[in-house]
Amino acid sequence: MGTQDVSPSLDTVPSSFVQFAVADKVIDLCRANSLWPLTFGIACCAIEMMCTGAARFDLSRFGAEVFRPSPRQSDLMIVAGTISNKMAPGIKTLYDQMPEPKWVIALGNCAISGGPFVYEGQYG
Repeated sequence: MGTQDVSPSLDTVPSSFVQFAVADKVIDLCRANSLWPLTFGIACCAIEMMCTGAARFDLSRFGAEVFRPSPRQSDLMIVAGTISNKMAPGIKTLYDQMPEPKWVIALGNCAISGGPFVYEGQYG
């Protein structure tokens, strides 16, 4: 089977940029490189993330069946849940411990936009 060069243009983009990918490209990348996700579940979306590893959804067909408990063994961080200001430095430390190339996916409404826990004047 072997590996394939999915996107050679990623080397030319500075790592400080946020990149959005089409789902097909992410799935192809998973199949080509067997991503090992870091289990970092905070809230109810973590239950959904755990279900993807079960037999019904079979995450292993995309090459990402091995969830790793250590950031040094993983190349994909799945953030599933609300991140508070107190948690952010810890998450940044875990991210810094991951080897290159590393990827981050925000899973669910709470991780992406704060969900029902964000309101006007909360942090300002």
